[in-house]
Amino acid sequence: MTGKELAQVLNKFLTSPQAQNARVQIEMPNGVKLDVSEIQLLENRMIGDRDTHRINIKGTSLNGTWKMGKIVGKL
Repeated sequence: MTGKELAQVLNKFLTSPQAQNARVQIEMPNGVKLDVSEIQLLENRMIGDRDTHRINIKGTSLNGTWKMGKIVGKL
């Protein structure tokens, strides 16, 4: 996924007030959900690589200080 594709998806979501105020999380392949703590634009040092930059999204586990309720539906 490119930054442009990410922006298009987010712009569609952000037309909804519910999405504008929603908590942002990342789901890992093992099913663990992490809260987004930081988004960075990073430069690759590989010369000749087709991907010169990347968007890195960091997640943080709150270790039980805040428990999200069970997901009841996908909108």
